[in-house]
Amino acid sequence: MENPVVFKDADIMGGDYVVVHGLNMEIAKGDLVYIIGKVGSGKTSIIRTLTGEIPLKKGHGEVCGFKLEGLRGRDIPRLRRKLGIVFQDFQLLMDRSVEENLEFVLRATGWKNQHEIDERISLVLEAVGMGTKAHKLPHQLSGGEQQRICIARALLNDPEIILADEPTGNLDPETADGIMGLLLDFNKVKGTTVIIVTHNRHLVERYPGRLFICDDELCTERKKDEVYDIIIDL
Repeated sequence: MENPVVFKDADIMGGDYVVVHGLNMEIAKGDLVYIIGKVGSGKTSIIRTLTGEIPLKKGHGEVCGFKLEGLRGRDIPRLRRKLGIVFQDFQLLMDRSVEENLEFVLRATGWKNQHEIDERISLVLEAVGMGTKAHKLPHQLSGGEQQRICIARALLNDPEIILADEPTGNLDPETADGIMGLLLDFNKVKGTTVIIVTHNRHLVERYPGRLFICDDELCTERKKDEVYDIIIDL
């Protein structure tokens, strides 16, 4: 397949103004990519543009075969089925069990057969080492366990791309390493493209990947040794 993510001369919006000018980015299937930068530099706005949440008004963007410029509202759910999104703050429904959280997502994305839903939930929970936690409520889980559930949720529709926005931001270093290990397993074993937004220098150094730096209203690819000082300052 062609590159699952392409931006050409794309202006990324943050509210009513441009936060990243003229973004050029090509991400291939199976890439591990970091987008790093200070708070407010446009990192999350790029992710929100990838998911269709922020419209692309200038330039070209394409994600999993969907053109972002002029993306129709009815096509956004179809695009998002190809994406698995992992949030820093988990965004789990606190009054529903793990199983019910995952079923909610499947039904929202068009699954109807209960047997198939149950099988898929069991499969993704086993994949993240949470097979015995289906009936737990989120508040009964540790932060690391909640993030594993979020990764399971991201895997439900067998995504072409996993987008992780500060996936280890609320976790201690040991738990963060476990979460990164999971993401890298899917990257290396299944060839899933993984894009991580972070300011965590430890992750970038320990788990090498391509680096895009958001700075001074631009986002450009750099080599690790070119951005060492920037990473330190984040």
